[in-house]
Amino acid sequence: MTTACTKYDRSAKGGLDHSAKGAEYESQGQVPTLSGRRPWISYEKRDVALKGRNTLFRPFRPRSTFLFCNQGRRASRLPLAFIFRAFGAVLLLATVVAVAQTPKPSPAPLELRPLIGEYASNNETVIVLEKDGKLYALTKGAAGPTEVPETAFYRDRNGKVSHLKLNSSIYERKPLGPEEGATQLKVKPVRPVKTLLKEALAAQPPNETGDFLATDLVELRKLDPTIKLDVRYATTNNLFDAVFYSQARAFLQRAPAEALARVNRRLKTRGYGLLVHDGYRPWYVTKVFWDATPQDKKIFVADPSKGSRHNRGAAVDLSLYDLKSGKPIEMVSTYDETTDRAYPNYPGGTSLQRWHRDLLRSAMEAEGFTVYEAEWWHFDYKDWQRYRIGNIPFEKIGNINN
Repeated sequence: MTTACTKYDRSAKGGLDHSAKGAEYESQGQVPTLSGRRPWISYEKRDVALKGRNTLFRPFRPRSTFLFCNQGRRASRLPLAFIFRAFGAVLLLATVVAVAQTPKPSPAPLELRPLIGEYASNNETVIVLEKDGKLYALTKGAAGPTEVPETAFYRDRNGKVSHLKLNSSIYERKPLGPEEGATQLKVKPVRPVKTLLKEALAAQPPNETGDFLATDLVELRKLDPTIKLDVRYATTNNLFDAVFYSQARAFLQRAPAEALARVNRRLKTRGYGLLVHDGYRPWYVTKVFWDATPQDKKIFVADPSKGSRHNRGAAVDLSLYDLKSGKPIEMVSTYDETTDRAYPNYPGGTSLQRWHRDLLRSAMEAEGFTVYEAEWWHFDYKDWQRYRIGNIPFEKIGNINN
């Protein structure tokens, strides 16, 4: 029996709302599973405030094409949401809510890890992931995903995986995230960051009216010294390869800060701690991000005329670290990655990566945080709208609280 293949065209351009987005990359690494949640994102336009931008959200539509094989049927085009709902339960049995009762998966076999990813041919993409120590490609059949043998993969003369043979077709491996050995994607600013910083510091944030809570920014490490920091914007290890913060510190308004400390205590019982990348972000930094981003990529950054939830001190970017080793936990994507892998419901990677990502999410949601739809690492506190846009540099925060 011949196998017909159904492809889902992901050619429409959509948007990510992140203060440091800027580069466009091909979709990365993995295949769909749901965590008992809605699939990646809804496709209707909604006039909502995402990450404090208060702008019209343009739903993200990945640009590559997923290939789904269906035994003995004609090829057909299916909505991504339908496909994910159909196969999500098969690929991931536990929901985010129930992750605390879900056994921790074993690490993926080392020999399988280089094979996980995306393979493309003429705008058609096959996605390979790991589950229970085996490799799978998503197939539209009654049995769910199709197991892929290691013999289906080819390597180049340097020993790197280069191609996949599936149903008599050859697919070339697509690059994943940052280059090998790197932890951060990069984008070239349209103007020198030093010039933009000078201009932004001389500018003023938008005027706001309303009944706001008093600003009470709390330094996270002082509240809980076991919270670790990896503040990328205080280094050159970020999208723009430039330093934006004068100090590697992280702050939140008191209520979300105390909630985050409770999350950290909760995770300690599981052997993990929180690794914070960013919290309160002065408005002038958001303006620099906007001014540094090419015009055709403005959708990836927050509009400074609206401000962001980071500016209000009620949003946090974070991950997990292992209490015993002190090392960061590997997630489905790297931090601040402008790829499909960044989605909190993106179901690729390994079973263990997905489990860790969902563990973080469940712990954060239990204390009043909500994950941003396009970034597993970004969480907004429930009362974010009650805080004003802030523009105080880190080194002056103590003065406004005294």
